[in-house]
Amino acid sequence: MEFRRLEIPEVVLCEPNIIGDDRGYFTETYRLDKLNEFLGYPIHFCQDNESMSSYGILRGLHYQLPPYAQTKLVRVLKGSVLDVAVDIRKGSPTFGQHVAVELSGENKKQLLIPRGFAHGFLVMSKEALFAYKVDNYYSRDWDRGIAYNDPALGIDWKLAENKVECSVKDSHLPLLKDVQYFEHNMNLYA
Repeated sequence: MEFRRLEIPEVVLCEPNIIGDDRGYFTETYRLDKLNEFLGYPIHFCQDNESMSSYGILRGLHYQLPPYAQTKLVRVLKGSVLDVAVDIRKGSPTFGQHVAVELSGENKKQLLIPRGFAHGFLVMSKEALFAYKVDNYYSRDWDRGIAYNDPALGIDWKLAENKVECSVKDSHLPLLKDVQYFEHNMNLYA
């Protein structure tokens, strides 16, 4: 597995080494020791989640506040999505900026989204099977979100607004200027 920091350096693209032949392929999808060595701090995932969605479904932009903030390691098992991470660490030089990466069952890339970031994805294929690890448990009381179409974020979702479908909850999320942020200098991993 190879790791590469993106335009926002805390967000990491993980690219597996795929060994294939006429029988199929083999790849390691997760190595705790290598990931922790690359990051320089420990991550301990405690829960795996999975969702299935159809073309045009948008989930996000979601995050949880401390003490239930989450780091996510996301991937697509089948289909393809546009995956987005938004920096919501007040005082960060990249506050309000985002990175967007295509994740697919074919390219097998993964994205590590650290605490202090909102996350969402849009299904670009007929359907997508999406899987992710988190390092903290879900808490309804600390669950938050940001409107995916907030003009201040400038996210190009690569799909016309009238083709995007989201949950009632996600369609009523506040703008970035109206949400609770993380502090850039707080230790999110203590």
